[in-house]
Amino acid sequence: MSPRNPLPPPPPPAELQSWPDRDARLADRARALDELARRLLGGGRLALFLLWFLMLQLGWSLIGVLLTSLGGPILDPITMMIDLFAAALGIGVLVPAVWLTIRSLRRDRIIRERLVQWAALDRHGPTDARLRAPGHSVNWLLMSFAMCGLGLWMGFAVPAGVSRDDGYGLVAYGMGVALILWVTGLTGLVKAIGHYRLAVRLTGRRPSEASTAA
Repeated sequence: MSPRNPLPPPPPPAELQSWPDRDARLADRARALDELARRLLGGGRLALFLLWFLMLQLGWSLIGVLLTSLGGPILDPITMMIDLFAAALGIGVLVPAVWLTIRSLRRDRIIRERLVQWAALDRHGPTDARLRAPGHSVNWLLMSFAMCGLGLWMGFAVPAGVSRDDGYGLVAYGMGVALILWVTGLTGLVKAIGHYRLAVRLTGRRPSEASTAA
């Protein structure tokens, strides 16, 4: 979490809560939930998600230069040095991309925990409807589904389309690209579906409210 742009803090414990009335509590709850939902599914979070994905693909593509060369004919020393240099650059890009991806997943877990804490304070129809964020969830769902579909297609198309002369390095590179697509898309699918289900569970009617309405 960057100190320049910290997440909304969790709500104070029950014994320390000092809102003057329910409207003040609902206003703070709405601000916190809106900000947390934006950090979880907003446009900025989606852009970072795609940026980490592009970094993963770029790093693997640079490593793929060496893989495809090793699977081909015998290389001269100069070409081999160039390929090794490209692979080293690829590792330098791939490792931070993996770390940033894992870090963002951990941050998402913290955001969900605070969403649960703030949502448990009260109920408010307009705020709860925004928390469900069906539009953002659909965007994540469609993008992630496209990634999964493309990764699945490449997983079958690359081995079938590579000839023996192309070598196994090209197969390894293509399967790596497909794996990154599949794992990234699956992560986005779990994120979108999980948030919507969590929001519905948190903002749905409590059993006591449902019996009162009936």
